[in-house]
Amino acid sequence: MESYIIEENTAKSSRLPARLDLAQSGTGLILGLFMWVHMLLVGSIILGKDAFDFVAKTMELAFLSDTGHGYPIAVFFAVSGVFTLFIIHALLGMRKFPISWRQHRIIRDQMQMMKHPDTNLWYIQVVTGFVMFFAGSVHLYTMLVNPGGIDPFLSADRVVSGNYWFLYLVLLISVELHASIGLYRLCMKWGWFTGKDARHSRKKLKAVKNRLMIFFLGIGFLALLMFIVIGWGHRQNAGERYQGTAYQQSHAATAEAPAASAVDEVEKTADETGAASHEADMQETAAPPSDQAPALDDAPADAPVSADEAEPVHDTAPEHNTAPATGAAPEHDTEAVQDEGTSDAPGPAADSHTEADAQDQGSDAHEPTHSAVETQ
Repeated sequence: MESYIIEENTAKSSRLPARLDLAQSGTGLILGLFMWVHMLLVGSIILGKDAFDFVAKTMELAFLSDTGHGYPIAVFFAVSGVFTLFIIHALLGMRKFPISWRQHRIIRDQMQMMKHPDTNLWYIQVVTGFVMFFAGSVHLYTMLVNPGGIDPFLSADRVVSGNYWFLYLVLLISVELHASIGLYRLCMKWGWFTGKDARHSRKKLKAVKNRLMIFFLGIGFLALLMFIVIGWGHRQNAGERYQGTAYQQSHAATAEAPAASAVDEVEKTADETGAASHEADMQETAAPPSDQAPALDDAPADAPVSADEAEPVHDTAPEHNTAPATGAAPEHDTEAVQDEGTSDAPGPAADSHTEADAQDQGSDAHEPTHSAVETQ
């Protein structure tokens, strides 16, 4: 029996243990309720990738963002708060852990002797709490350093490509057992929902605890299975984000509304400009013609000029350099030169012109005969 005797500290009693128990119960209540809500949010992957993406974007306060991408810093602060409560609750719970092999053997012998269900539940809490201290710390640290890595593809890649599936499986079982048993024991310890008949209330609370435990374990297993299926199909493109439509269609419509109004304004302005131009053209067409002829210098270089528009030039002398290529001058020019030569200065030049004219006339006289012979 001596091995079962543990010396007690007979020092002055203090209220500190009671206050620490109250703090442990308070942090446990917050974390237990948080884990139930967390499991419901994670279980949205069962409804589809878009549903989970909507939940993730909502947790990032995407409804407050103009782009719809949200603020991952919000997740960082939320994880920091949960991590702080997690550490505090673990430190407070370690006060009641068996810290030596002797204490552990005493508890085991008492459990076998009493066979009390609630004592067995307490021992399960001790074991799951020890596992959660390590597995939960890894998960929370991962979320703390990567608060923006929550979407259907990135979470599934972490489970499959990151080989987190075994960690999450162990963590799922430990968390749901620890949270369900802990909330049940809180109700029994502080007399919540006990009613007048404590034994009857205990049975009801145990039934509720078992049903909730099965419910959340079922959601957790289905969610983990969905992440494994998605991650396995996305393993070739691991690391790519999910291009969901959560909070982006509404923001896109909001962004398109000013653009559409601007386009309408531009079209309205163009219509007004076209109407004004058409009215100006009609006014120009209806205006009376001007009496002054248009200046030729303003016309294009290649624009044709009609005979009516072109003014005759009277001061320009007729050209006399239109002789044929043979060098023979036209008859009227030759006669004019001959008249001028005979009247002004008769001499050898006039005779030469006369002989040339005679030769030309002789050649011209023979041309019809030659043409007649060719015709015959």
